[in-house]
Amino acid sequence: QVQLVESGGGLVQAGGSLRLSCTRSGSIFIMNAMGWYRQAPGKQCELVAHITRGGSTNYAESVKGRFTISRDNAKNTLYLQMNSLKPEDTGVYYCWGSMGSRWNTDDYWGQGTQVTVSS
Repeated sequence: QVQLVESGGGLVQAGGSLRLSCTRSGSIFIMNAMGWYRQAPGKQCELVAHITRGGSTNYAESVKGRFTISRDNAKNTLYLQMNSLKPEDTGVYYCWGSMGSRWNTDDYWGQGTQVTVSS
């Protein structure tokens, strides 16, 4: 059973930094892509950052130049380094992964971690 568990959220002042981690448990045969989404109060859930199996990355325009997505395959962990945080970055951040067996892949989600940026 694959599970994704996020950590690293918290309260930070504007201009500060946080690093989110997402650790996978359970074995997989293939990982297509992983990413981070966020749900801000009163807004739709949006993709923040995305990394493919080959390591290509994409970012929401609002976080380009401030956030960096990376992964450590040996530790089964995905990261999101968030710098120069703004109050509008506040929200619940979810880890997502498209992965699975040789015959079937599914979408997996973490439980979410709260990030609050104070002004």
